[in-house]
Amino acid sequence: MDVQTRLAELAKLPPADPPVVSVYLNTRWADEEQRERVRIFLKNHLRAARTASAGRPADEDLDWIDAQGRSLVAGDALPDASGVAMFAGNGLREILPLRTAFEDAFVVNSTPYLRPLAGAVEETVPSLIVFVDGTRARLLALGPQGPGEEVTLGAAVEGRHATGGWAALAQSRFQRHIEEHRGRHYEATARAVGSLAASHGVQQIVLSGEDRAVVLFQDHLPADLARRVVGVVPGAGHEPMATIARRAADYLARKEEQDDGVRVDRLLDAAAKGGRAVAGVEPTLEAVNRNAVQELYLLPEFERVGAICDRCATLQPAAGGGCRFCEGTLHATELGEAMVGRVLASGGSIGVVQGHAGLAAREGVGAILRYAA
Repeated sequence: MDVQTRLAELAKLPPADPPVVSVYLNTRWADEEQRERVRIFLKNHLRAARTASAGRPADEDLDWIDAQGRSLVAGDALPDASGVAMFAGNGLREILPLRTAFEDAFVVNSTPYLRPLAGAVEETVPSLIVFVDGTRARLLALGPQGPGEEVTLGAAVEGRHATGGWAALAQSRFQRHIEEHRGRHYEATARAVGSLAASHGVQQIVLSGEDRAVVLFQDHLPADLARRVVGVVPGAGHEPMATIARRAADYLARKEEQDDGVRVDRLLDAAAKGGRAVAGVEPTLEAVNRNAVQELYLLPEFERVGAICDRCATLQPAAGGGCRFCEGTLHATELGEAMVGRVLASGGSIGVVQGHAGLAAREGVGAILRYAA
């Protein structure tokens, strides 16, 4: 499944009545207590939704969420997912497993709540995990939903024999043969990596294995693949690839968070110099309204009550009276989620940035633009 494409489709859905239920769950079960916490979380929110006096979802949508949640908590569905997003309402009955964990959330709104999913998609670009040693390699594609099928490559490399005397000379010649054989193994592995990278749209490669083997293997990667290597994680031959993949996924998530911080630093610098970026609520709203945003960045806690015009659909800060542009009727909306939906629908991307002091000083929101204002 192309999660990025599905995300843009969800962002284009019109408002619905009865509303849509959006649920995000952390399903990286650390212990049975966490399963119980998720079960209670769902139970309490479902009860509140069923008894709401206004904006009440359809009973059948809540029943579906209840059934899916019970199956997840029981371990009967999606056991390998670290996080799950569920949507019910407005014709939706959809569950999306991802390799990244979510903060638990239960939101009832006229449109799907997409900010957590949008942030996760940025952290889950198609990647490839490569464990390599001198005689074999194990390859695992890591998509947004988690690991794919493992590919194992082996090379029959002879071991060492007797040493000492004339045998030492023979052994040195034999060792050269082994090194040559290993070279062919690394070349074959590099070709397999290229094939998998092409078929899975791989953007990042994470290597694992003994230091010497990793270094030797990298020497056999063509330049276009070498540029996609973003890091190395620990790994041993006896470990399951699922364990190494989890390690790689955690590494990639941390790297994406660091990269987002660097991108926001550049955004703020460009905005201050009048370049192809804006920061703060009003400038960002203006860019969103003209579909000029390429990348929108928000703090996780960003929320701002605003308004949308029923006539021209312009987003704007909350104010009395009519639309500041066409004098049409306004109705209230939460600007963070509204901006996320607009940017996704126009083909842009979203970055949710943890604890960035510079962005916090600019009201918690900013954007890189497709073109200068």
